[in-house]
Amino acid sequence: MKEEMLVQISDFKLYAKLIGEKNGKCTVVMDAGYGDFSKAWDSVIGEISMLSQVMIYDRAGLGNSEKSSNPRTSREMVKELKKLLIDAKIQPPYILVGHSFGGVNMRMFATEYQNEVCGLVLIDSTPEDYKERFLPTMSKEFQVAYNKQFVYEGNYDEFMESLKQLKETKLLLNVPLIVLTAGKKAHYSKESQQLWNEMQRDMLEISTAGELVIAEKSAHYIQNDEPELIVSAIKKLIDNI
Repeated sequence: MKEEMLVQISDFKLYAKLIGEKNGKCTVVMDAGYGDFSKAWDSVIGEISMLSQVMIYDRAGLGNSEKSSNPRTSREMVKELKKLLIDAKIQPPYILVGHSFGGVNMRMFATEYQNEVCGLVLIDSTPEDYKERFLPTMSKEFQVAYNKQFVYEGNYDEFMESLKQLKETKLLLNVPLIVLTAGKKAHYSKESQQLWNEMQRDMLEISTAGELVIAEKSAHYIQNDEPELIVSAIKKLIDNI
């Protein structure tokens, strides 16, 4: 089954696609990284849709979605996603999957609507203390390039506001969590890679049932470098329901 839709959210429409058959257990909801949209999941969507129904979507202003007049912060994006799920009649429970900045959104969604979530997969997700703890360890060139990338959706300040919002959210309780972290980032020194892995491991503390998987052969886009790790993480959560 494949169904595409444009759903009205206040003054704009969000594009979403439903793929696969509902197995009665859950719907997998996937959120891409900063500036990315639903095509970011092309490498894994076929296999995941064999396991369960999957919803991928484009955040406002990206892909096939219209621009939103709301602030481009995680809090607003979570509200927009919630309305999309309600209006598209996609019932909980959900397994949430977030890559990079999408992981920030999915963590916030999971804490906001914990009783609707039966699993969370964070794929090289941005840690809430990225600015304070990680950025200062990188070269000036890296920091300049990092700051300049915020032109696709939301600016640098809105992105940092999202990380601040994440710090203010309450901890997860009983939602099973799998953290997948990229173990082979070309522009990271050995020390930076160790720090990154450590910060990813720290994310396990938001759940009573967390597991860390280091994707040794992957750069930031684990879904492209080692797609089987993402499929197996989602399968594990589905099997545990």
